[in-house]
Amino acid sequence: MGRIVVVLALSLLPLSVVPSPGQKEKQHSTDVMVYGGTASGVIAAVAVAREDRSVILVEPGQHLGGMVSGGLGATDVGNKAAIGGYSREFFDRVREFYKKKYGPDSAQVKDANDGFRFEPHVAEKIFKEMIAEAKVPVLFGKRLDRVEKQETVIQSITLEGGERVFAKVFIDASYEGDLMAKAKVSYTVGREGRDQYKESLAGVQKYSPAHQWPVKVSPFDAKKNLLPFIQKAVLEAPGTGDRKVQAYNFRMCMTKVPEQMVPFLKPPDYDAKRYELLARYLAKRPDVKVGQLMNPVKVPNGKTDTNNNGPFSTDHIGANWDYPDADYATRDKIRQDHVEYQQGFMYFLANDPRVPAELQKDMRSWGLAKDEFTDTGHWPHQFYVREARRMLGEYFMTQADIMDNRLKDDSIGLGSYNTDSHHVQRVVGPDGFVLNEGDFQVGVKPYAIPYRSLLPKASECTNLLVTVCMSASHVAYGTIRMEPVYMIMGQASGVAAAVALEGKTPVHNIPILRLRQKLAAQKAVLSPEGITKPGAGPAVSLDPAKLAGVVVDDHDAIKTGHWLGSTSIGPFVGDGYLHDNNENQGKMKVRFTPKLPQAGKYEVRLFYTANPNRASNALVVIQSSQGETKVRVDQKKAAKDGFRLGVFMFPKGDKSYVEIRNDGADGHVIADAVQWLIQK
Repeated sequence: MGRIVVVLALSLLPLSVVPSPGQKEKQHSTDVMVYGGTASGVIAAVAVAREDRSVILVEPGQHLGGMVSGGLGATDVGNKAAIGGYSREFFDRVREFYKKKYGPDSAQVKDANDGFRFEPHVAEKIFKEMIAEAKVPVLFGKRLDRVEKQETVIQSITLEGGERVFAKVFIDASYEGDLMAKAKVSYTVGREGRDQYKESLAGVQKYSPAHQWPVKVSPFDAKKNLLPFIQKAVLEAPGTGDRKVQAYNFRMCMTKVPEQMVPFLKPPDYDAKRYELLARYLAKRPDVKVGQLMNPVKVPNGKTDTNNNGPFSTDHIGANWDYPDADYATRDKIRQDHVEYQQGFMYFLANDPRVPAELQKDMRSWGLAKDEFTDTGHWPHQFYVREARRMLGEYFMTQADIMDNRLKDDSIGLGSYNTDSHHVQRVVGPDGFVLNEGDFQVGVKPYAIPYRSLLPKASECTNLLVTVCMSASHVAYGTIRMEPVYMIMGQASGVAAAVALEGKTPVHNIPILRLRQKLAAQKAVLSPEGITKPGAGPAVSLDPAKLAGVVVDDHDAIKTGHWLGSTSIGPFVGDGYLHDNNENQGKMKVRFTPKLPQAGKYEVRLFYTANPNRASNALVVIQSSQGETKVRVDQKKAAKDGFRLGVFMFPKGDKSYVEIRNDGADGHVIADAVQWLIQK
C-alpha cells in the first residue's frame, strides 16, 4: 500500500500543512507516532516507513540523534558481532562517510574505528539522511502535554500549543519516558534492593573509605558544614534499594587543535568557592593528569568524546534525583544546574590558581570544538540522561537475564556491553571522609532482549511500545542503556508496529515469528549463540587456547582488591579484561600463575587493551628463578601480540608468577592475560 506522508510543522521536507500565523492548529492522523528524536526514535521511525506505513516523528528539541549526535561519539560497543540491522547500518554509513570524504587509508578513517567513533555533526548528518530517504516528517520543538486514552488504547496525544496527533500505534523513544508515564503505564525509578529480584549487584554498592577517592579528603568547611556537591543523604547498608538515579553529565567535544578550539569561558554566576572539594583533592594529588579528571576519547579530526573519570569530574553526582518525574520547568532548572556545574569545573581547572601548574598548562591546551554544536555555544545540545524512568512491563529484565538466562524465544536483538552504573551519590563515608557510591562495571556475554520487555502490561496499554525506557531493573538496564541497543530496540518497535497494523491486532498479539523473520531479513542479530566464544566477534579477537606457549587469562588469575570486568575496548584475550577503575592505588593486584611444562628460558608477554585513559606506568612484577623483577608498562600504547616484558629463567610447574599492580599508577591499570613462550 502507498505511504501517507503527514507533516506537523517544520521538518526536513517541504511542508504544505504548516499552519500560517493565527491559523488554528490542525489535527493530524497517521499509522504510527514516535515520540523522541533520539537515535532509537529515528531508527524506529525509519523502520516504520520502510514497512510502507505512515509515521510522524516528534522531537521536543531541535536536533536528531539524541546522545549519538549530542557528544557520545565514542560508542559503547561491547561485542560488535552483536550489533546488526539498522543499528549496524548507521555505523556502516558513518564509516563510509569518512572513507568517501578523506580516503580509505586516511587518519580519519582509522580514528573512526569501523564507524563506531565519529564527530557529533557527522552523526546528525547520517540521521538526517536516513529520515529524508524514508520521507519521515519531523516535528521539532514540541513537548508532550497530555495523552488521550480510551480504556487500554491511546487515541491521540496533545502537544504543548494544542496540536493533536491521532495514531493507531505509539512508540515512546524518549530518554525520560514521558509518553509512557502520561499514558498511565506503570514504571519505576531508582535502584531495586538486592533481595527484590535476587540480584547480587543491586542497591547500594559495597563501599570502602577509599572507594574512588585515592586520598582522604574532609567533606566539611571550617564551620562543620558540608562542602558543595556533597549530599546530606544517609549512607544505607549495601544492597539497600532507593529512588536515586545514576549521575548525568554532558559529553563534551574537545580539541587541542588551536584553529579549531574555543577556550573554556567563565560561566555566568561562577563561584570558585563551590569547587573547594576539587581544590582539596588536587592539593593532595598535585601529580594528577587531565586524563584522571575526565576521559577524553579520540574521535576523528583531532576531537574527543569527553566523559567522566575520577573522584571529581564531569558527572554532577546526586544533582539529578528529582529529574525523572519532574515537570518540564524543574527539569530545565536541573539541566541548567548541570551546565553551570560542568562549565565551572572546566573553567576552574583552566584558571584557578589552586590548580597545579602542569595540570593547568595541559588544561589550557584544550578547548571546545568550534565547528560542533554551533547553535548552542559549542556546548552539547543533549543532556546525558543515563537512566530515568523504567517501565514495569510484560517482561521485566533482571541480572539473571543478562548473565544466566541469556536466550529468549521472542528475542528482537542483543546487548553485550558490560553492565555499567555511574555513581549515584557523594556522601560522608563511615570514616568521616568523602565517599562516592553507586558505581559498578561488570562484564557480560551477549544476551537476548525479549520483545515482551518493550510492551506495557496488556491491562494498561495495548498500542504502545517503549524503547529507551523499556522494562528492566537498574542492574540489567546498566548494559541495555547503550545507544546501539536503543537503536536495535527502535528498529524492532517500528517493525512490530507495522506487523500489528498489518494484522489489525494489539501490539501484544502480533505473531512473534513474523516479527523475527522480518528482523532477520533486515540483518538483525537475534541470538547470542555462536558469538559468545572468544574469537567469534570483532570485539573479542584472541582465543587463549589458540595462542602459543602457556597463557593465563584473567579468569584464572588471583585477584586482590575490587577489580572490575569490562568488554568495552578490544581486542582482548578471552571474554574480557579487568581494570582497577583508577582507584585504591597500592591496594590492587592480579597474579597470573602458569603451570610450565619444563624449566628454562621463557619470553613473557603482557596483554592489555590500550586507551588514552590507561596508566602510563602500570607496575608489573615478574617472579622467576632470578628473583623479582619490576617493569613499568605504558598501557596507553598498544602492543601488538602482547607487550614483551623480557626473557627470564623459570622453574618447572607453578612456582613462579607475573603480577600486575596499581602502585603509583597515573591512570586505569588493565589486567587481561600473560603469555610464556619457551626459548630455544
